Amino acid sequence: MKRLNRLLILSLVLSLLIAIQILFSISTTILAQGEITVISSDAEMQFPSTITFSMEAEAASDIADIDLVYRKSGESLIPVSSRVDVDFIPGQLVAASWTWDMLETGGLPPGTEIDYWWLIEDAAGHELQTSPATIAFDDLSHDWQSLASDQVTIFWYEGDLSFVQDLVDAADEALERLAGEIGVALEQPVKIYIYASSGDLRNALIYPQEWTGGLAFPGYGTVIIGISPDNLAWGKRAIAHEMGHLVVHQALSGFYGHLPVWLDEGLAMDAEGDLRPDLQTMLNKAIARDTLFSVRSISSSFPTDPDEARLCYAESYSLVQFLIDTYGSDKILNLLAVLNEGNTYDDAMLEVYDFNVDGLNAVWRESLALGPQPSPTPDGEASSFPAPYIALVATVVILSVVPVYLALSFRRRFQ
Repeated sequence: MKRLNRLLILSLVLSLLIAIQILFSISTTILAQGEITVISSDAEMQFPSTITFSMEAEAASDIADIDLVYRKSGESLIPVSSRVDVDFIPGQLVAASWTWDMLETGGLPPGTEIDYWWLIEDAAGHELQTSPATIAFDDLSHDWQSLASDQVTIFWYEGDLSFVQDLVDAADEALERLAGEIGVALEQPVKIYIYASSGDLRNALIYPQEWTGGLAFPGYGTVIIGISPDNLAWGKRAIAHEMGHLVVHQALSGFYGHLPVWLDEGLAMDAEGDLRPDLQTMLNKAIARDTLFSVRSISSSFPTDPDEARLCYAESYSLVQFLIDTYGSDKILNLLAVLNEGNTYDDAMLEVYDFNVDGLNAVWRESLALGPQPSPTPDGEASSFPAPYIALVATVVILSVVPVYLALSFRRRFQ
C-alpha cells in the first residue's frame, strides 16, 4: 500500500512538472511573438569622409520601421540628437544600413565621439530602442602620441618631446594672456592635433583651402594644425591664435549668430602677442597710403585675396588693441556678453561704447591720424589711387586728345 502511495505521489509530481513546463512553453511562445531581437549592430568609419552604421534584426511580425538616432559629443552643452529614417526591405529578418557622408554635411574633427542607437518597430506595433553605443571618429592614418597640461592635451606623431612641450607651453601662455588682458578664460579642456605638414592637415579636412594652416572647432574643444618640427616659431603663434578662437567661442556658448570677423580674428591675433613684423609693415604702408579697409567691410568676411586678407588680420589686431588701450579690457568682455544676448553689431557697439561700427571706424582712423574713410570703388574697396594721381591721369588724357582733335579739324577745313 505504501508502495502504491509513493508511486501515486511520484506520478502527481511528474504530472505537475510536465504541466508547469507546458505552461512555461506556452507563455514563452506568447512572449516571443512580441519580441524584436537585434542580431548585430556596428559602425565603421572612413576618416574624414564617412561613417556607416549597420544592423540586423528579427521579429515574429514583419519589421516595418527602422530609425537611427545619433548625437555628437561636445557639440553643445545641451545634447542635440539627429534621427534618420533608414531604408530597408521589410520582413521578419532584416538588414539595414545608413552612411553619414561628411562631403554633404561637413566634416568632424578627429577624436569626436558619436553616440548612436536604433529605434525599431514591427507590424504588430511592438517597439524596441537599443542601448546607446559609441564610435570614436579617429584619424587612424597616424600613430598618435599625447602630452597634456592642466588645460591642453596635444596629440602628435612626428617630432621629439621638447618640440611638443614648447607647443604646450605656447598654448598655456596664450590662455594666461587672454585671461589677464581680456578677462576671458578657457571653460573646457582643449585637444590639439598636430599634423606634421600642410598636406597631412588637408587630408584630414573636408574641402580644405590651399592656404589653410590650422582650424579651430570651438563646439568640440578641438584644434587641428599643420606644424612641422622645423617650423616651431610659426607653430607657437598658430597654437596661440587658435587658443584665442576657442576661448572666445567658449565664452559665447549660447551665441547662435556670428562674431564680427574683425573682433574674432583680432582677439585671436592678440593671443599671439605682438603683431608679426611683416604684418606690421603691411599695416604701416596701408596707413601711409590711406588704403585701409573699413571696419564694416571686414565685419562679415575677409577678402579672398591672400595679401588683402593678411592686411585685414593686421587691421583686426590694431582695432582690438585700440579698444583695449583706449577703453579698457573690461569693455571688450562686456561687448562679448552683449553680443551673446543676440544683439546686432551696431546695437552692441552702441550699448558698450556709445558708437556703432561706423563710429568705431571713425575714431580708430582718427587715432591713426587719418581723416574720413575714402569713398569706395565699385568693388567695395578703398581706391588705391589718391586724388592727385587721378587728376594727373585726366590731364595727360586731355593733352593727348586735344592735338588729335585740332589736327582733324585743320584737315577738314582745307579739304
